Amino acid sequence: MAGEVVTVVLLAALLHASWNALVKAGPDKYLSTLLVACGAGLVALPLLPFAVLPHADSWPWLAASACCQVIYYRLLAAAYRHGDMSQAYPLMRGAAPLLVALASMPLLGERLHLRQDLAVMLICGGVLTLTILRGARAGADTAANRDARRRATGYALLNAAVIAAYTMIDAVGVRRSGAPAGYTMWLFVLTAVLLLLCSTNRWAELPAYARRHARVLLLGGGGTLASYGLALWAMTLAPVAAVAALRETSILFAAVIAALFLRERLAPGRIVAVSLIACGAIVMRLG
Repeated sequence: MAGEVVTVVLLAALLHASWNALVKAGPDKYLSTLLVACGAGLVALPLLPFAVLPHADSWPWLAASACCQVIYYRLLAAAYRHGDMSQAYPLMRGAAPLLVALASMPLLGERLHLRQDLAVMLICGGVLTLTILRGARAGADTAANRDARRRATGYALLNAAVIAAYTMIDAVGVRRSGAPAGYTMWLFVLTAVLLLLCSTNRWAELPAYARRHARVLLLGGGGTLASYGLALWAMTLAPVAAVAALRETSILFAAVIAALFLRERLAPGRIVAVSLIACGAIVMRLG
């Protein structure tokens, strides 16, 4: 994978971890995710006239991806409502590239090199280790807390499948579009519209919530648009599974954000898991 592609994907990972932290910090997880989606759509909307229109062959894929994105945002909010970011985020982001790697060969005809296979295993192993460590510390919890954690795990695993699905869909769609930037902008506009239509019961609360949490709307929306746009661009130049796995180094950035800004303590086991992810990123670069 070329050095500039690696750099772009790592930037996308940083942006992804940042906007997820904004959602987790919000008092209402669903309204926060709605603000992020709407923010991305609002940023993309005025840029549409200046973007190349995606080729007609990509529109069915674009529509399918927008539907998956709606499900993704709803499951994301549910996972964060029931569990910690350090529990849900590794499960969502760790299981997804493994599913993509397994599916990319039969569906896209792509085969990773040996070093890239190793990188995928290291990155996925690191993020899943974080979840195992999290569960091991939860021995003396109440029944209510254990139930909430089980729900968070279920939502996170479901979302991993959704992430893998829209990653595969967009890998095909963006390549057929002939216009990665235009494809990305239309995707987020359509997603925002669909998510708003599915959230009519929360419309009355949204304006006041948006005024109180304007940074989630602006920074979160811009962050998710830029993050996924950069990842889609990278998919036009490198194997999908490799891009998807390298993007999951966002867990590295999430750990740093947690330590520096949320004042969370990084236990030795968590440092080991994060180091596995870093090694995976290096191996991916060498591949």
